[in-house]
Amino acid sequence: MNAAPPSLALVFSLMVATPALALPPPEDTPEEILRTEIITEARSPLTGEPLSAAAYAILMEQLQDPNRNAQVNEEVAQLIGLLQFRRVVKPILPFIR
Repeated sequence: MNAAPPSLALVFSLMVATPALALPPPEDTPEEILRTEIITEARSPLTGEPLSAAAYAILMEQLQDPNRNAQVNEEVAQLIGLLQFRRVVKPILPFIR
């Protein structure tokens, strides 16, 4: 009542018959080729409006600069200031919620 092990030919035929599921489809462009493509038309990641390649490069440089002046709505800036003030005062006056 031991089941006979599958023959090597059967295992090999199953391996050959099944397509490689982990591979991308043949019509998919490899990432290495996509990286070398030159961007001639782009969209702003902030507003979605079309930009030229030069304007896109300048915008991406500004967004990656950590010392750039971030423009924040005045109401949001005031709320951030109040929250920071609350964090400083809360250990002194614990009954403030």
